[in-house]
Amino acid sequence: MKEKLIPLFSIVIGFIAFVLTLQYWRTKREEIEKAREAFRKETLEVSAVVAGRDIPQGAKISPNDLGKSSIARTRLPRDFVEIHDAAKILGKKTLFQISNGEPIAWSRIEGGGPDVQALANMITMRMRAISIPVSGPAAVSGMIRPGDRVDVLGTFNFSSKKTPGEMETATLTVLQDITVMATGRQTANQLAGRSPQARSGDASYSAVTLEVTPKEAELLVFAQQARGQLFLALRNPSDASFEADLPTVNFDHLQHKLQEYNAFRQNEVRRKANWK
Repeated sequence: MKEKLIPLFSIVIGFIAFVLTLQYWRTKREEIEKAREAFRKETLEVSAVVAGRDIPQGAKISPNDLGKSSIARTRLPRDFVEIHDAAKILGKKTLFQISNGEPIAWSRIEGGGPDVQALANMITMRMRAISIPVSGPAAVSGMIRPGDRVDVLGTFNFSSKKTPGEMETATLTVLQDITVMATGRQTANQLAGRSPQARSGDASYSAVTLEVTPKEAELLVFAQQARGQLFLALRNPSDASFEADLPTVNFDHLQHKLQEYNAFRQNEVRRKANWK
């Protein structure tokens, strides 16, 4: 009986070895194909803007200074000027000399890339853009994005009116319904072409840029110089309401108003539940 089983076991083992070998070679073939595809993408030629002649440092770029060339992507700088952006660099000065045939990079042009320049063009007439330092919990855990609307709250130390010579802490809403123009160096224009996953994954910023009136800009600068800590409260984009009677919150106010605030919230929760 054992003699009959030995050939059978040999066939089974040989079959298993054949399957494992076949699977190994399939995996290797897939790896080779992926490597070939990566190499093809790296060596793929793309159309880029190049210098049509030697452009001196500090010269204003004219149409005669520009040319077009197909160049392997691996030979291009990361911030090369693409063909559809050629008109955006006309009239700008060069920061360094650019040799004939050399790919033109945004880092060699006055003003930097198109997205940096676009922020000024995004500001509404008679408004201003100002950046304030907020990050982490103060920036709603990094979930604020360009185009969102926020309220700006501040916590400050004031001289106590009740006890001369002592300080007391108070929190108040500084501004309401303000448009966020940028988070860090990221603007709405830059996020427009990204997937939702890419937009949600970029939360590393320590400042936000807000669109405000000139008077509001002064107010924010003063609030920062007064060593106050600023926080942002994110709004629903469809909520254009304005709270006219928001109080200044200190310890006494908190102590006496907690019951009223909780009652108000419960009434609002019931009202929304009935409305649904």
